[in-house]
Amino acid sequence: MKLRHSPTSPFVRKVMMVAIECGLEGSVEAVPTNAWAPDTDLIKDNPLSKVPALVLEDGTALYDSPVIAEYLDTLHDGPRLFPPTGPARWAALRQQALADGLCDAAILRLREGMRPEGEKSPSWIERQRAAMERSLDGMEAEAGSLGDSLTIGTVAILATLGYLDFRYAAEEWRKGRPALAAWFERASDRDSFRRTVPAA
Repeated sequence: MKLRHSPTSPFVRKVMMVAIECGLEGSVEAVPTNAWAPDTDLIKDNPLSKVPALVLEDGTALYDSPVIAEYLDTLHDGPRLFPPTGPARWAALRQQALADGLCDAAILRLREGMRPEGEKSPSWIERQRAAMERSLDGMEAEAGSLGDSLTIGTVAILATLGYLDFRYAAEEWRKGRPALAAWFERASDRDSFRRTVPAA
């Protein structure tokens, strides 16, 4: 399998963490891809021109990260990251959605900030910043229930908080969120997290 890959994408990191946790890292070849290049060939694997996209051995392409992660979770015999139908599944999927949404807001804010002066929208940047803060507060509110079990929800939260440390370190997301900070400190002590630190 080939994974269209960017070393700084939190969504790619989430998928790579899943691959490692599922014992599939050796079955996934990371293919460096610049989704923003005008001549990118990524669109043949994902019409949205976003990473990650996973190309299977038969040429079928899967996207985006929630779909890829769930597919990988079907390819091993260990504990599932996606719980079966029931309250635990919906909690894990909701946590993944919140983490992914926070990443979306962080990336949109970053990209908007890179636009030339005079083209930036301060109100758009503030909207994304506020969404990030609300999402972090939501994670803090339920940090006590995250526990030590690994699900797609906790993997997504780990990848997201790692992204904030990478791109928004000066904003100190831990300040005022002691439960989330304590959980992250414990939960990030995993091989899959340490081996997927984004490259500058």
